[in-house]
Amino acid sequence: MRIRNLREDNNLTQEDVAAYLNVKQNTYCQYENGQRQLPLECLIALAKFYKTSTDYILGLTDKK
Repeated sequence: MRIRNLREDNNLTQEDVAAYLNVKQNTYCQYENGQRQLPLECLIALAKFYKTSTDYILGLTDKK
C-alpha cells in the first residue's frame, strides 16, 4: 500500500490522517506498517482525501 508515501508527499503527520479517518494515531500507524488491515471505508475515504483511486493506493496501478 502507498498510504505512507501519499501522507509524506502531502506533508501530513500520522496524527493528521488519523484525525481525518477518526481513528487513533496508533491504529493508523498499524495500517501504514501492515500490522492491521485497512478497512474498506478507510480505503475509500483516503482515496477521496488524496484525490486518487483505491487501485493506486493498493498498488494495483501506477496511474494516480
